[in-house]
Amino acid sequence: MAEQTIVQTPPVARVPRDGVDVGPDTGAGAEASVGVYAGAGVDAGAGTEVDGPAEGLVAGGSTPAASRRTVAVPYRLISWLSPLLLLVIWEALARSGVISAQVLPAPTKVLSTARELTASGQLPKDALISLRRAATGFVIGGGVGFSLGTAVGFSRLADALLDRPIQMIRAVPFLAILPLVIVWFGIGESGKVFLVALGTATPIYLNTVLGIRQVDPKLLELGRVIGLPRRQLIRRIVLPGALPSILNGIRLALTTAWLALVVAETIGADSGIGFMAMDAREFLRTDVIVLAILIYATIGILSDLAARLLERRLLAWHPNYANART
Repeated sequence: MAEQTIVQTPPVARVPRDGVDVGPDTGAGAEASVGVYAGAGVDAGAGTEVDGPAEGLVAGGSTPAASRRTVAVPYRLISWLSPLLLLVIWEALARSGVISAQVLPAPTKVLSTARELTASGQLPKDALISLRRAATGFVIGGGVGFSLGTAVGFSRLADALLDRPIQMIRAVPFLAILPLVIVWFGIGESGKVFLVALGTATPIYLNTVLGIRQVDPKLLELGRVIGLPRRQLIRRIVLPGALPSILNGIRLALTTAWLALVVAETIGADSGIGFMAMDAREFLRTDVIVLAILIYATIGILSDLAARLLERRLLAWHPNYANART
């Protein structure tokens, strides 16, 4: 009988993908593991299995990811520094004469004009009038848009009756409807509030409908299985699920409100920020015009920040908004 030769192989150190060494195999287990791992590209002579990212751990003692340092980029700080950098460049170009003062006055000149108008009382008065118009129109338009959006989102009949006329009204520009608004309401406050309400209703309407229709059907089925009545189903599942879209509509409506107010105040008004800009145009006061534009921009940024803070507060339960930064 021929002699049987048994080849002893060194222990195989297993290094799985997570980089944890589970210890060597010895004896018969080691012999069996050589045949298994040889097909996977394991060097049996070296007695070591290298599997994926663990190769760096065996060779150098640490993974490439661990050797790299994570650099925290201050995105939030950059977002605030970029407008300041733009102002600095604007000031430098105006002072050097590259930009004429009649075309675009320097930021320091605009700031000086703001001090003068504030001291005279004109700027605070016009700003408060514009804020009151925007707030009143936003509340009215937001309420109407949310009510119509809720009705259309839950009812097919309401969708058939209301959606197409609302889409037609949404497509009409403010400047096209302005002459009719002046005929209806004159140049008083009601016409300006109407334009703002009209501009804010459609974004909230569209996003309310979208949010209701995008609620996960599995959540609705779960609510029906556990026996929630229709009112509780709407309050506990549908409205919280639609809330992110509704709040996004509020942010869009805030922007549209100021756009509508600009149109209303620059055409038929005797007070407000828009009227102040149009009155300055008659005297070629570009510093006052630029000041009005900057006031609109500042109010828009503050309104958006308020809306984002409202998102963080109302959507603290949502994983996508819990750690959001303004």
